[in-house]
Amino acid sequence: MSKTDDSKKSKGLIWPELIRGALVKRYKRFMADIELKNGKMVTAHCPNSGSMQECCEPGRPVYLSFHNNPKRKLKYTWELIEMPTSLVGVNTQIPNKLVTKAIKTGLIGELDGYDGVVREVKTPNNSRLDILLSRGETNSCFVEIKNCTLVKDGIAFFPDAVTSRGLKHLVELRSLVAENTRCVMFYLIQRMDAHTFQPADHIDPAYGRELRRAVENGVETIAYDVRIDLASITINKKIPCRL
Repeated sequence: MSKTDDSKKSKGLIWPELIRGALVKRYKRFMADIELKNGKMVTAHCPNSGSMQECCEPGRPVYLSFHNNPKRKLKYTWELIEMPTSLVGVNTQIPNKLVTKAIKTGLIGELDGYDGVVREVKTPNNSRLDILLSRGETNSCFVEIKNCTLVKDGIAFFPDAVTSRGLKHLVELRSLVAENTRCVMFYLIQRMDAHTFQPADHIDPAYGRELRRAVENGVETIAYDVRIDLASITINKKIPCRL
């Protein structure tokens, strides 16, 4: 059975073939130098625009995928890093795919019961949000998904760098709730060692203030962690949000 067939049957996402290496350094946000097991040095694409605090320590084991696309300048993509208490998914393209699949397969009870699931939807204010759920013609729910990799002392934090884009999304969700549309801020923790989630006020206090304001005005917050290994990544359990 192919990995494609496995992926269709799985409730999570199946990793492509992973290549082990050791992180040498991450730089220019989207590039990382990796030493492979055979000693070869490669430069990989880092699909994460955050600071990746606590997740880019030189020498740590990392796992790459390889893409032999002639249009790609960098053939390797950095997918995972092995931290002392958990594997961590660093690819920010994973959360939208994983949460969408989890909604469709009924793994997220808070978002169950919708018939339509559409990704990358423009709002009436011409913003773009990650998912629009719908049931009938009048019942809808916007979901904005954020990737969370920063965990300290069992607490998952978002963001790991100042985010004007994330702030804009909160303002947009709050305005949609004011128009009687359900809105959810969904934090996917791409690791297995968090017991609570909270905004990273020590990194971006403006984001924390706006998140609390959004919640006070009806925006819902949901956080889930994952089960992650070298074969796949799957939605796991709900993590309490402490605001």
